[in-house]
Amino acid sequence: MATATSDVPPPIRVLVVDDHPMMRQGLHSLIGHEADMLLVGEASRGDEAVEAFRRLQPDVVLMDLQMQGGDGLGAIRSIREVSPEANIVVLTSYAGDARIARALAMGARAYLLKASGAQEILRAIRAAVRGRRTVSPAAARQLADHVGTETLTSREVAVLRLAAQGQGNRAIAASLLVSEETVKSRMRSIFTKLGADDRTHAVTLARERGFLDS
Repeated sequence: MATATSDVPPPIRVLVVDDHPMMRQGLHSLIGHEADMLLVGEASRGDEAVEAFRRLQPDVVLMDLQMQGGDGLGAIRSIREVSPEANIVVLTSYAGDARIARALAMGARAYLLKASGAQEILRAIRAAVRGRRTVSPAAARQLADHVGTETLTSREVAVLRLAAQGQGNRAIAASLLVSEETVKSRMRSIFTKLGADDRTHAVTLARERGFLDS
């Protein structure tokens, strides 16, 4: 008598990347209770994540952004170079419209904040393997708040990175091989775009929105 073949699909194989042991433990428990998911590995650093992805070939990578030993955005870029079809779900404490937009532009399937509920995280994992994009409500509001506003150019970001290091206009001009007047002009543009009162305020706002991420 012939045995009927099972129509149950294989479980979604998940790689968790986060530098907080308690967070990894919580995600391990969450995923472990789902019949259609399987935790195949963990990593605590961006560079470890890339190596683990190569070795394990998971269906979904659950990726933090701020970690020791390599940032999550860099890991997303490297993983997508290995596999352009990789399904990456960002799970982070950090919002910021520029950061969110950059992660999605790099190919992340989802952007969730760690305050997200368990079911929201699970839905995003399942949606990712179906090729669908998910953005948590809080992150979506961040994007919506800045729709239509001007973004910083790469040259303005370069100026602001050096300003964040405490460099003055003359030093920034020397580092970027431009005139001091050019630096002042770009700084004025930065203030206008960010709605900043001064350099310190501009750096703070840029960090919050994710312009100064690696």
